[in-house]
Amino acid sequence: MTARTPSRPVGTVTRGTTHPNRLRRMDRWIAATHGAALRRADEPMAVDLGYGAAPWTAVELLHRLRAVAPRVRVTGVEIDPARVAAAQAYTCEGLTFRHGGFEVPLPRRPLLIRAANVLRQYDEPEVAAVWERLCARLAPDGLLVEGTCDEIGRRHVWVALGPEGPRTVTFATRLGSLDRPSDLAERLPKALIHRNVPGEPVHAFLRDFDRAWAAAAPYASYGARQRWMRAVRELTGTWPVVDGPGRWRQGEVTVRWGAVAPGGR
Repeated sequence: MTARTPSRPVGTVTRGTTHPNRLRRMDRWIAATHGAALRRADEPMAVDLGYGAAPWTAVELLHRLRAVAPRVRVTGVEIDPARVAAAQAYTCEGLTFRHGGFEVPLPRRPLLIRAANVLRQYDEPEVAAVWERLCARLAPDGLLVEGTCDEIGRRHVWVALGPEGPRTVTFATRLGSLDRPSDLAERLPKALIHRNVPGEPVHAFLRDFDRAWAAAAPYASYGARQRWMRAVRELTGTWPVVDGPGRWRQGEVTVRWGAVAPGGR
């Protein structure tokens, strides 16, 4: 028996706040880490879920992914039908827009679902069910990227999930705007933002990152990038950092989900 498609989109309308170039850090990371999977596919499909009041992020996602996977197609999915209607003017080869929500109403499973700044309005207990629903819509080697950033994309934290569930958490920032790594706490995704308290793994991670950042202060004379890279290298001694200097130079660090998840470590 075929599962029934919900008659109404699943989810609630977001505030819709969006700005051009806001998701550049997330997009660059996706292109670098998931580009090979997109290139291997015959008809790679990506979804910009909850793109907001204007479709800038979907347009930009298409351009950034096509730089590494020229055959990729992007569908912007929005739960507000008025936003979908307004976005039709931006439809072009490789880019379409569709009314829907967490059910992701596409005829085939996408290789990528990006959901940025969508779950912040939900309660923490709701997150796991949303993740499960979205992961179930992924292709076998697909990726869900869910996270939060500030209004102009200087600070961003996201979780990467496969069909089996969460894999990693990435912290990304414009280094020139950073006072200390724990400044990123305000942009933790919903699954973690209320867990930044003593006794929780993500709080311990940010505490250790701040300590490593302070210890790396002598490297500040060579620039914020060198200080960040030195601090991250120090973290690798006690935390499961899964990326390397090439990503650190971008103002990023990625750790395994299990190390910072509620109840982890």
